Amino acid sequence: MTAEARAKNIKVLIFDVDGVLTDGQIFVIPNSQGQGIEAKGFSAHDGLGISLGRLGGLRIGIITKRQSQTVAIRANDLKLEFIYQGQSHKMIAVREILEKTGYTLDQLAYVGDDIIDLPVLRQCGLAIATANARHQVKSVAHFVTPNPGGFGGARDAIDFILSAQGTLEKVIEQYLDESNATAAASDVGTGNM
Repeated sequence: MTAEARAKNIKVLIFDVDGVLTDGQIFVIPNSQGQGIEAKGFSAHDGLGISLGRLGGLRIGIITKRQSQTVAIRANDLKLEFIYQGQSHKMIAVREILEKTGYTLDQLAYVGDDIIDLPVLRQCGLAIATANARHQVKSVAHFVTPNPGGFGGARDAIDFILSAQGTLEKVIEQYLDESNATAAASDVGTGNM
């Protein structure tokens, strides 16, 4: 089955965070108490893509191994439906998501970049690797994004799915329609975190 055929069936889209929604760098800034404050950079293109994905009917979330207040803040800003942090075995979270939604593995797309993502990528309906992914991840992926994580790779995944489903252009026009209340409600990344 082609990647495009697989994408037509997708209802749930899950992202890893470090190396997918970010470039994988983790900045630790010391505070006056000798503790570290974690900082990461996120792509605005990915944020707008999440708005488009939601408008296109995708249910979107993250599963990450790390626990990070920075990620929690960004996930809430993006209005993600599924937020799982501290997940060493990501299939546990995937099974919970599928149970909550009633969807099946073949209706789930997952975007990853490193070997911790392999159990999900090997089983999901559409396995997506970012351009910066490890070779083991790219070898099991149905689609590799043109851009790396943190630089639009997540947006590439969303555009690919919506294009395969024949809705990308329609969703873009809905997003641009200033009178569309649904588009306004699905918008993300407005700041004031």
